[in-house]
Amino acid sequence: MGHAVAKPWLSVVVPVYNERENIEAVYRSTVAVLEAESRPWEMLLVDDGSADGTAAVLDAIAASDGRVRVIRFRRNFGQTAALRAGFDHARGGVIVSMDGDGQNDPADIPALLAKLEEGFDVVSGWRHERQDPLIRRIIPSRLGNRLIRAFIGVNLRDFGCTLKAYRKEILDEISLYGEMHRMIPVLAHMMGASIAELPVRHHPRPTGESKYTMGRAVSVILDLITLKFFLGYFTRPLHMFGLVALLFNFLGIVSLAAMGLMKALSGVDMTGNPLLILGIFCMIVGMQMVMLGLLGEVTIRTYFESQNKPTYVIKEIREKSP
Repeated sequence: MGHAVAKPWLSVVVPVYNERENIEAVYRSTVAVLEAESRPWEMLLVDDGSADGTAAVLDAIAASDGRVRVIRFRRNFGQTAALRAGFDHARGGVIVSMDGDGQNDPADIPALLAKLEEGFDVVSGWRHERQDPLIRRIIPSRLGNRLIRAFIGVNLRDFGCTLKAYRKEILDEISLYGEMHRMIPVLAHMMGASIAELPVRHHPRPTGESKYTMGRAVSVILDLITLKFFLGYFTRPLHMFGLVALLFNFLGIVSLAAMGLMKALSGVDMTGNPLLILGIFCMIVGMQMVMLGLLGEVTIRTYFESQNKPTYVIKEIREKSP
């Protein structure tokens, strides 16, 4: 079917990895919802290095519908990179992201858009009745969400839900790397964006196994630590390293003072006292922390942005010729 291509108001970004059996149904159900929109839209299907024949299905979709573009990676770079690529190439002023496995329901998109138009910058989906294995997926996810809320302070119940709506100008100011896609609301909050959360439907996976699993838990925890650093100390890394330096210097002073007191009261030989080694060690570590903080002050403000290098490599972009 042919469709006139107009500058879209809405861009729907769908990361896809080995979803040959599901992506056609996701496309059709999403189009059925979007065609009710009076404003023009586009769909970006980001092939994250699929190796199961997904590429052929995506090519067929793009060849038949001018509103669809396919972005194909040379290899698997992960969900964060796939979303970032879609955001970078989206032409709409409003962007909706959703999974390509059929578990998100496109019928929730209008509600997200309506909430966004109330004045919010980000509207995040909440899978309040999640259809996933309890032990392997739901419990770790709930624990992770609680950890993020406690550690970061952004009060969302479901950071991992891909179904979200954004204003593009917010995404243009956010750098994504690691497993940071689940932290987009947090990064937006750092910019002063207004965030809302809506309950959304969640369906059992039609076929296959999840490709983006909780095996990434270690990466998520490390990214959480990184994010906490950027939240509190991005412009003042010396403050964080300085606190550690003060702690070690205090321990060093206490150790050396205790050693001197033992020498004065009991005549204990200082050279054979382990407190001497401990005190000197703590003082050295303290000085190193100060130096790391100073180096951080010089480098942290420019490291990520000065690279100006995406976390993915695109092989090709396929779309229907005008």
